[in-house]
Amino acid sequence: MSYVFKLVDSPVGTLTLVANGSRLAAILWEDDQPTRVRLGSMVADEDNLVLLETERQLKQYFAGTRTRFDVPLEFTGTDFQKLVWQALLTIPFGETRSYRDIAAQIGNIKAVRAVGAANGRNPISIIAPCHRVIGASGDLTGFAGGLKAKEMLLLLEGHALKQKSSTDRSQLMLFEKEM
Repeated sequence: MSYVFKLVDSPVGTLTLVANGSRLAAILWEDDQPTRVRLGSMVADEDNLVLLETERQLKQYFAGTRTRFDVPLEFTGTDFQKLVWQALLTIPFGETRSYRDIAAQIGNIKAVRAVGAANGRNPISIIAPCHRVIGASGDLTGFAGGLKAKEMLLLLEGHALKQKSSTDRSQLMLFEKEM
């Protein structure tokens, strides 16, 4: 497979958008672990249409004017991982689910830990909203982009967090003004 990428700035850091042909294959975090999402070799391509469209939609999302994404996706993983990632796509903007909720949704209530592991390997962060999956107690749990980024994404979506927020809303407003 031949992957192309484009770097984009966002309120949650520099994101690496990755495409395979006309499909988005990944959104990687600035400090992402190289083994979290294995894609192979990539070359820069600032003109790839799906990457440009993804960048446009992400800017709208961060500006608060987009609640759903509609770029074509290509998930690469095991059948179980793909099942979990498809379940992520059903979580509405501004809502959260627990790992247990996702396990029940895919028909395997005992797979809570496996759901957590698959969630952690989600290659298309933000668009396949793994940030919307939280602990059963309502606490924020692990996230490839870091808990601060997870918190910021949830606050952007208007989710009232159980724990005290440490994210400054002005960071999001500053990004909106730059666009």
